[in-house]
Amino acid sequence: MNKALSTLFAVLALGFGAATSAGAADPSAGQAKVKEVCQACHGLDGNSQTPDYPKLGGQRQDYLAKALRDYKSGARKNPIMAGMAGPLSAN
Repeated sequence: MNKALSTLFAVLALGFGAATSAGAADPSAGQAKVKEVCQACHGLDGNSQTPDYPKLGGQRQDYLAKALRDYKSGARKNPIMAGMAGPLSAN
């Protein structure tokens, strides 16, 4: 698995609250969330083929996590991403 996918899975596992009972992130849940939600616009490897959606591949994990938090809080404006980030939890 390439670094972009690994980073995206980690961010989503944390961001979408995919945690085990011990509170640790579940990477397989993050991967499932990417397939379910993100890949349609951003591509499976995080490199969108359309200019309408930014490429996420190669972005730092902390940048992606902050962007998702900012979409959720409204600090960053994009109606599509606000809807995608809405279900995120702090875990």
